[in-house]
Amino acid sequence: MKNWIPLFLLLLALSSCKTRNAVQNSTSSRDSIASTENTKNPKDVNEPVKDKFAFYEHVVVPLKFDQIKIDSKVRVETGNYIPPLDATIYIENDKKVWMNLRALFINVARGIATPEGIKGQDKINKAYIDSDFDYLNHLLNVNFIDYKSLEKILLGRTFVKISDSQFTLTQNAQGYKMVSNANQKITTDEKNREYKIVLQYDTNYDLLSINLKDVLSTDELEISYSEWNEYNGIRLPKNVKIIIKGSKSSQILLENTKFDFSGMETPYVVPSGYKKIEIK
Repeated sequence: MKNWIPLFLLLLALSSCKTRNAVQNSTSSRDSIASTENTKNPKDVNEPVKDKFAFYEHVVVPLKFDQIKIDSKVRVETGNYIPPLDATIYIENDKKVWMNLRALFINVARGIATPEGIKGQDKINKAYIDSDFDYLNHLLNVNFIDYKSLEKILLGRTFVKISDSQFTLTQNAQGYKMVSNANQKITTDEKNREYKIVLQYDTNYDLLSINLKDVLSTDELEISYSEWNEYNGIRLPKNVKIIIKGSKSSQILLENTKFDFSGMETPYVVPSGYKKIEIK
């Protein structure tokens, strides 16, 4: 089966150490630059935030919308060649995330996620999946993603629980930084995991990045956002980058080229003759 079968985030399957090394080198460079800048500019050193109300008011309050249609260009890096893809993403608040993928103007995959789980079909190889969110968690090397988390990831909202008692909030000239005081334990039906979590926000509270490191393994998830703008009264990111490191290493980049807030049809029917892929 091709690596770029159903449901956008299924594109994260399979891995490449090349991607991982490149990301690590890039991160090291950024850390070095940041360290140098802090040395040269004492005002940029992180300082405790005295008035935290405004921060939590902006980053915790749920986003209000009925539906959002996003046209995106998708690039996936796994170490194996995957052609550039055009995507239409349609999000109906609290109900569904629907996506259609095209390569060279040909529909190649379609997927839909609801609070009950995810479904996807590979039109090239005539195969489909029907699974719960365990499969998505497996692809992202985490254990806590559900439907609402998926919505928030795509729209650039904070998708992990943050609180004043569990995190330290500081501020510098670039914005805000939240770091977990202790390892954050997340328990699911199948496993317990502990994460070190770091979040970065711009001065206007736009989420810039979130990093989750599993302290008991090499697994790590990093998601970053850039070029935020306001559309229909809602701030949304143009670029979304999802980086997976560890037992599986890969990355997916979404360049959102258009946002629309009108409704649309979201057909999803598995044609006869398609083979079901069992998720293990």
